Amino acid sequence: MKSHQNHLHKFLSLSEFHKMFGLPKPEHPLVSFIRLEDMTLPEELSDHMVLDFYKIAYKDTIGSARYGQHHYDFGEGGLVFTAPGQLFEKPKNNKSKGFLILLHPDFLLSYPLAKKIKQYGFFSYSTDEALQVSEKEKETLFSVFKIIDEELKTRTDDFSQDVVISQIELLLNYSSRYYKRQFITFKAVNNHLIEKFEKVLDAYFNDEEELQNGMPTVQSLADQLHVSASYLSDMLRSLTGLNTQQHIHNRLIETAKEILSTTDLSVSEIAYQMGFEYPQSFTRLFKSKTNQTPLEFRQSFN
Repeated sequence: MKSHQNHLHKFLSLSEFHKMFGLPKPEHPLVSFIRLEDMTLPEELSDHMVLDFYKIAYKDTIGSARYGQHHYDFGEGGLVFTAPGQLFEKPKNNKSKGFLILLHPDFLLSYPLAKKIKQYGFFSYSTDEALQVSEKEKETLFSVFKIIDEELKTRTDDFSQDVVISQIELLLNYSSRYYKRQFITFKAVNNHLIEKFEKVLDAYFNDEEELQNGMPTVQSLADQLHVSASYLSDMLRSLTGLNTQQHIHNRLIETAKEILSTTDLSVSEIAYQMGFEYPQSFTRLFKSKTNQTPLEFRQSFN
């Protein structure tokens, strides 16, 4: 374990994590299943932590969760996911009940999940974008947790790793399904977020000075909306079929079409006006979205 001057604890191994929280040594050096009530919150723990491994946590109470600018109180708890290298705050107290799965990336080596796990966007969501689950969903997830726990504690044979990894992938797939349900459940709230997203894009593309600085990034838009970049993209994809980057590109193409059809500016001038360093990059993007070059569009419009 390394302690940094900026009040940060970095855990390089599961054993270090277990030792800090008063737990017995893990049954396996690369994966462990922990009951939250068994953990002891040490006084010397810094305000923030970074793990070199994945963390999947179910807490029976996580308090208030935020969706856009709105907060909702969820007494039933939910799931929170953290990828290696992410910074998060230490637990506020030791009263929560639930489960914690710690998974080192090396445990997945030679399995397809090693690459696929990076595609689950919710590992980059904020804590206040936790997955809320219904009683029925909780029963399903708990059955998976139980198999993982039993497999790690009572069985060690040639199939143990296969079984644990298959159950973790099942857990992640269920979580993807439940997050999609959650986006729909909070559709009214997310529609409000989409409206704000559209206004932010409008303001950006209507500001020539801002536009010349280059296209807005997914992260910059998410920051203005006070949500994580991954959550914003997944929410937009779930409700509109397009992720954040695709929305940005579509708005850029709409703006470019308007300039091409109402001005005599050259393609190069339009490219520079829209923040492109090289006109060829603008032309490639335009053609990929419209199947026409900017000049072909202008000629067909005329």
